[in-house]
Amino acid sequence: MTFVAEIFFITLATIKDVLPIVLIIFGFQFFVIKRPLPNMKKVVIGILYVILGLSFFLVGLEEALFPLGRLMAQQLTDPAFIRAGLDSVSEVLQWSDYTWVYIFAAAIGFSTTIAEPSLIAVAIMANNVSGGSINARGLRVAVAIGVAAGIALGAYRIISGTPLHYYIIAGYIIVIVQTFFAPRIIIGLAYDSGGVTTSTVTVPLVAALGLGLASTIPGRNPLLDGFGLIAFASLFPIMSVMFYAQISEWIAHRKSNNSATQDNGGE
Repeated sequence: MTFVAEIFFITLATIKDVLPIVLIIFGFQFFVIKRPLPNMKKVVIGILYVILGLSFFLVGLEEALFPLGRLMAQQLTDPAFIRAGLDSVSEVLQWSDYTWVYIFAAAIGFSTTIAEPSLIAVAIMANNVSGGSINARGLRVAVAIGVAAGIALGAYRIISGTPLHYYIIAGYIIVIVQTFFAPRIIIGLAYDSGGVTTSTVTVPLVAALGLGLASTIPGRNPLLDGFGLIAFASLFPIMSVMFYAQISEWIAHRKSNNSATQDNGGE
């Protein structure tokens, strides 16, 4: 009965969250545009699906994803587990001893980003608008690699205890420099790619991982050190997408030059 009650209260909270969006959409449709909403029945059914989907998703976060993230962080940072893989046992663990934590953080970042619905939607739209010049799968992989690198670096920051703002400032300086050299067609999409990664699938697991690490690493404060991983998940995809575009442009330019050279040689 406790689980059923939890679903009920989360559903009520979801309705309260979705209601303002519904009121704005219907208010503009009927009082500003002053036209009937096409396919009213489908719209209402879709809104009900959204409420049910969000409710079950939030229940899943509370019952599975958050506890799982904390559990994995606790297990991977357990001194007994770490020292079991070391050749020599020392009293104080170094940042380099947490190799499996970095690998797990990168794997979580990559896999959650590939499955992110908002990224899939943006990649499909970019492919359609560009007439196929922007590959949807390539874009998703580029974003996922950026998130993987960012989450791994963010895990290192938590373990080492270094200030967050150093990484963010340095990262945005790199982004600004890349912006001057990246193809113009990809710049806006690259900046949007950093935002769509912080959505329904990625954020819960990444936040749980950060809080779990900060709770288990000696000397770390969950409130001060546990947050910040999501900033890495937003920043590094911008760099990876622009780098992917720059590499693709360089490869295409090189192929074009090779083709032109061969044509001239054949003549």
